[in-house]
Amino acid sequence: MLDQELVTKMPKLGFGLMRLPRSDKEKDIIDTEQTSQMVDRFLDAGLTYFDSAYVYNGSEEAAKACLTSRHPRDSYFITSKINVNAKGVVDAEGAKAELAESLRREGVDYIDFYLLHALSKNNIKKYDDWGIWEFVKEAKEKGLIRHYGFSFHDTPEFLDELLTKHPDVEFVQLQINYADWENPSVQSRGCYEVACKHNKPIIVMEPIKGGTLANPPKAVAELLKKADPEASYASWAIRFVASLPGVMTVLSGMSDMAQMEDNVSYMSDFKPLSEEEQKVIAQAQDILKNIDQIPCTGCRYCVGGCPKKINIPSLFTAMNLNLIFDQFEKGKQRYQNETQGEHGKASDCIRCGQCEIQCPQHIEIRSWLEKTAETFE
Repeated sequence: MLDQELVTKMPKLGFGLMRLPRSDKEKDIIDTEQTSQMVDRFLDAGLTYFDSAYVYNGSEEAAKACLTSRHPRDSYFITSKINVNAKGVVDAEGAKAELAESLRREGVDYIDFYLLHALSKNNIKKYDDWGIWEFVKEAKEKGLIRHYGFSFHDTPEFLDELLTKHPDVEFVQLQINYADWENPSVQSRGCYEVACKHNKPIIVMEPIKGGTLANPPKAVAELLKKADPEASYASWAIRFVASLPGVMTVLSGMSDMAQMEDNVSYMSDFKPLSEEEQKVIAQAQDILKNIDQIPCTGCRYCVGGCPKKINIPSLFTAMNLNLIFDQFEKGKQRYQNETQGEHGKASDCIRCGQCEIQCPQHIEIRSWLEKTAETFE
């Protein structure tokens, strides 16, 4: 199990490598020069946890180019994840081969924290039937990984079931943010409480809800600025989750140096939210409850299998510009930009449902695509 001293001393901010800067967005090429600068700044601030995954396009290669080939092995913790639904994986052997490939891509002999990726009732049968639980335990015994856990997107009841069935799991990665704390689709609070009941250290993902809380609705923005004119909107979101007991570290998917500098400014010497600041967050949560929006985090799990090549997250970003910020014209322009060339329109959806199976947020994607088409086409 995880050493309590390691859990306690782990810096509260982790660097999520899913949303790294791109030098060519069309070809999805990561800007390794800028990423290296960000990695250096992160380490210089005394922060050490880096989160990647086999299915995060280019993240593991970027970890090698920008981190592991440039810094001593004992100066950082590197993570990755095994995913039974990764592109091209059709059997247990294919899934298990991901570990060796991740080690090669990242340029390391072992991975510090290794996770079964995005567990839910929709995919658990493969993880069970393919012997993935046993595989990661064997990998730990061989020294290929140091600790294993899983990331999770389902109900508190199912999380409780998994942790009861697999008591030797060392940590869990959960989506927690103040917007989803009571969200019935995500149930951040319920999942958090289950992890605490089982005494599992928590890695937090999506603390800013895919960037949404870095640019909140006007009423929330005004509330936060009034409370602290100097604090960024993102800082409120990250400090909220980092203040929760049992949280080991909070992942932030930073995509430029400005975001890095902002996060480092308040997380390198982390101070939990005060009682008054907690009250401000409670007010923000009340405001958000009354705003209709699509709870998309931009993870893009829905995109790969779409037969019509609909850029679903980008279309939902356009729709949210209209719903949250009342910016119809800006949303329409974004929509038009994202439906050019080979990319399908919202109305091209054939309702196959593949996207909804993959969605960690359990969004009714087909219904929202219909509404998006009605709004912008």
